[in-house]
Amino acid sequence: MHYVLTSNFDDIAQREWLITNGLGGYASSTLAGANSRRYHGLLVAAQHPPTDRQVLVSKVDETLLTEQGAVALSSNRYGDFVHPQGWQHLVSFERLPLPKWVYQAGEHRISKTVFMVQMANTTMVVYQNLGKKAVTLQLMPLFVQRDYHSLFHQSDYANYYIAQTYPYLKLYAHYGAAPVYWAFSSGAFTENRAWYNQFTYREEQQRGLDFTEDAYSIGHVETRLEPGEECFLTFSTDEKLLIPAPADLRASEVRRVEELRQSQTEPFLQDLVASANQFIVQRQSTGSPAAGSPAAQSETIIAGYHWFTDWGRDTMIALRGLCISLGHQQTARRILATFFRYLDDGMLPNRFPDNSQDPIEYNTIDATLWLFVVLYEYHQRFNDLAFIEQHFEQLLAILNAHKSGTRYGIHVTDDGLLYGGKGTAQLTWMDARVGDYVVTPRHGCPVEINALWYNALKITIYFAKQLHRKPDLYALMLRRFEESFRPAFWNEKGYLNDVVIPGGSPDSSIRPNQIYALSLPFPLLNKADQQQILATVDKHLYTPYGLRTLAPTDPAFVAVYGGDSWLRDTAYHQGTVWPFLLGEYWPAYFRVHGDSVTMRKRMYTELATLKQHFYEHDCLFGISEIFDGLHPQQGRGTANQAWSVGAIVKLLADYPAQLPRIKDANSSEKLVSVPD
Repeated sequence: MHYVLTSNFDDIAQREWLITNGLGGYASSTLAGANSRRYHGLLVAAQHPPTDRQVLVSKVDETLLTEQGAVALSSNRYGDFVHPQGWQHLVSFERLPLPKWVYQAGEHRISKTVFMVQMANTTMVVYQNLGKKAVTLQLMPLFVQRDYHSLFHQSDYANYYIAQTYPYLKLYAHYGAAPVYWAFSSGAFTENRAWYNQFTYREEQQRGLDFTEDAYSIGHVETRLEPGEECFLTFSTDEKLLIPAPADLRASEVRRVEELRQSQTEPFLQDLVASANQFIVQRQSTGSPAAGSPAAQSETIIAGYHWFTDWGRDTMIALRGLCISLGHQQTARRILATFFRYLDDGMLPNRFPDNSQDPIEYNTIDATLWLFVVLYEYHQRFNDLAFIEQHFEQLLAILNAHKSGTRYGIHVTDDGLLYGGKGTAQLTWMDARVGDYVVTPRHGCPVEINALWYNALKITIYFAKQLHRKPDLYALMLRRFEESFRPAFWNEKGYLNDVVIPGGSPDSSIRPNQIYALSLPFPLLNKADQQQILATVDKHLYTPYGLRTLAPTDPAFVAVYGGDSWLRDTAYHQGTVWPFLLGEYWPAYFRVHGDSVTMRKRMYTELATLKQHFYEHDCLFGISEIFDGLHPQQGRGTANQAWSVGAIVKLLADYPAQLPRIKDANSSEKLVSVPD
């Protein structure tokens, strides 16, 4: 898509771009070129993929040298001021196949293209003279050296020792630092050291965090470009990547992106697939591999850019759309194998930490149960019973651990329901906590956890039959659960209570978690109950951007997500809208109302709102993590979230606008209705 940009700095600076390298590293900023987050940078390298991410190159300041004088093409924000004002020369931007800007200054026209080399911490910037006269560009990189959660200041002192100047520069920010390489395909380097202080990051300021940063320049490259000529700047942590022809690396990246898009026919889905691929990354094995397991790298899913790593829950949910619905069997296998490797005491990891030296966290109750749903959908799509058999004993171990009891008080109650919760640990996806203050205490039997537990039992029994095993124990557990679920969870107002506490009063908050009783492969309750639940969700929770996490009529409802850490965390699950829940809402809708061309048209009409968000707002070609609860419009949270994208990919791939056709006995085609 080609964007003709407005003459309003704030409008351009609120839109972001993001590219990734398959290792967890990325490059990202705003269309205006002024960084607005601490997480923005031209080279954010994953030193221990996909973690230990460091911002190494903040940006490049560009100046066009003309007969009339110097014309700045870059922009930076200092407090309430923008200097220089290069954004005023920006006339267009296009996102695919590669991010590309076009600047016009008088009769001179310059393009800038940015791309990353896959499986390498390497970013390349290409400048091309699109005009009819020769031009001279002065290109000055601004360097930082920090963890991507922190900020860089002159007081930190980095001397940036230049160890080599030909045929490229080899830089050490300080003694003991890993080198950063800077190569340029044409021009001459002039050393001219200077600090640039007090860059203002507006997004950090609005989040109530530290929001100013300093960056360091060692000098600039000056290059003359004849009409049509290009200059490549390469920034890398890998010296080998400085040797290949940069134009070949660009061509390879263009082919890769186009091949991803060409795997689909529907234009929106084509672009979603390109976005979806950004979340699938290599994972270097964490810690020592178990005996007999391979120590090689495997694959995982980054939960969201810019600041999330790989979370068990997010991976399982997003995997369904990012891989299974798209037919990417081998990628799905590798990701599942990664998490099976770290199964411990019947639990999958909640998340792998930012720092590879920190221990893996297992404080989740639902990530492990989502594994069963993912395996069932994997088997339904690929009929790969051998993979199921390979891990079937691990599935039984999970069920047995939950039955007898595992971490954080997780166990099956006498009524057959699944209980979890201990201390201040938050085990479900509604896990916001500020210090010791638990925002959404859900200790007990949460409704979606029990819907997942029911599906885990049903799926295990299904697999057991496929593998000619006896599922008697789990069939008994299933019958006990079925006897208890409705009496425990049904609210006479026509919906499901959110949490049931054995021996106590239920939490009757109207939340979206009840939708899982309708949307998962094996639904609970009869059709009449399902209709009432969906009607409640429609009335209180549904928006075209996603489902609210709490009904607006609830006294605890928070209308706007924003402000400092306290305000944001206490709003996170108290009304905030989450797009990924549409991936459950629409299957539930089709289950209740039937799957037909008319119903699918309604879904596509409703998804047009998120489609516009994807193409025109916030992170272009991405879907935000969350939106405000009362009037959702501007994206909040992470700029591009894996399960947000995965949910929409899954809906479009599983429910194409046109129902499939078959031929009847008289060889005439007719539409197929999809059964419940």
